[in-house]
Amino acid sequence: MAEKVIRVDDIDGSEGSDVSKRDFDVLGRTFTIDLSDDNHKRLVETLETLNLFVEHATEVKAARKGRKSTSAVKLKGYTNADVREWAMSNDIEVTERGKISDEVYAAFIEAHPDAKPDA
Repeated sequence: MAEKVIRVDDIDGSEGSDVSKRDFDVLGRTFTIDLSDDNHKRLVETLETLNLFVEHATEVKAARKGRKSTSAVKLKGYTNADVREWAMSNDIEVTERGKISDEVYAAFIEAHPDAKPDA
């Protein structure tokens, strides 16, 4: 027994001998769709128009989620700003932003015993 496969255009539901599976790429991803010759022509024209805009556009990257610190609490009752202020007033080298070295924290805790976190 023979079977006949009838392809149906995924856009307008038409049937015909010109309907076939069409592959196309968009932004590095490949898709497939059943289209008639007319709808395939529309797709190609649309993709050419889209590519014109994409070529002149700048990609916007999604914002990264902030890193969550996995390290233990370094101080109790004081902020990093307090540590930096104390270090600068005591001629200890410390960056204005970013990670504060363990040595600076240790010196701060030595000068402020109440800052030592609970173990």
